[in-house]
Amino acid sequence: MTPRFLATVSFVSDHVCVCVYVCVFQSLLKLLPKQEQLSVLLELKDEYDDLAESEQFGVVISSVKRLKPRLTAILFRLQFDKQVNNMKPDIVAVTAACEELRQSKNFANLLEIILLMDNFMNAGSRNANAFGFSISYLCKRNGISQHLCFFAVFAEALQKDLDQMGKQIKSLEKDIETFPPPQNDKDIFVVSAQEQFEKLELMHKNMNKQYEDLAKYLVFDIKKMTLEKLFGDLNIFRNMFQQAVIENQKRKESEERMHKAKLAREKAEKEKEERQKGTNEFVGILLLIKMKMFNMK
Repeated sequence: MTPRFLATVSFVSDHVCVCVYVCVFQSLLKLLPKQEQLSVLLELKDEYDDLAESEQFGVVISSVKRLKPRLTAILFRLQFDKQVNNMKPDIVAVTAACEELRQSKNFANLLEIILLMDNFMNAGSRNANAFGFSISYLCKRNGISQHLCFFAVFAEALQKDLDQMGKQIKSLEKDIETFPPPQNDKDIFVVSAQEQFEKLELMHKNMNKQYEDLAKYLVFDIKKMTLEKLFGDLNIFRNMFQQAVIENQKRKESEERMHKAKLAREKAEKEKEERQKGTNEFVGILLLIKMKMFNMK
């Protein structure tokens, strides 16, 4: 077996183990008896051998001090990398999208063309000679008023996840003060978690800054136009625009086919007329020959 294969097996094995542990600790926290019940179970430790297996398990876990905080901390550690890996791509995607919209010359030109067309269509009305339009107007140009959000990132959920992660890290820091000291000082999860959390916070702040800059560029109120709504509206417009391109291409191909068919008909009619003309001329010549022959007699 190659080292690469062994590394792959090890990665899959570790991933499966983490998923199993997560399920185990989630179940433990969900089914964990209340503290009053644990205290009652602890009083039965002298009768341990006479108890059923489930009760023996209850006696064992009831002897663990600060059991629930410990289980919560372990579960948080098991899920931490997954939470970071889930949030980081979303933050990067939103940041990149905001930057691209603000720097895209094609998008700016498209907005100018839309404004120009609308002013032309609205000539003579009270909406003529507009200097701009709301970005949300893009997806309503064809009567679409419902808001659909296809963008994968939800800013409120992202902010909520970050806040929850920060609270869990602070709670863990407090709990560590009452936990036994770690056997290895280098293996301190909370330090690494705090560093990664701070990086995520910086990335999130930069994402919000990019969105604020985009709001200034497109002149909209971020309190009224949420990040989800903006990208939802833009996605609707994008789908409408792509559909319009497809329909225009089909219309162009249909017109070309009709034009070719028309040319073919005209060519066939012209050829038919020329053949008929040639036939008429030939018949006329025959008639003249016959008349001359008749006169000669």
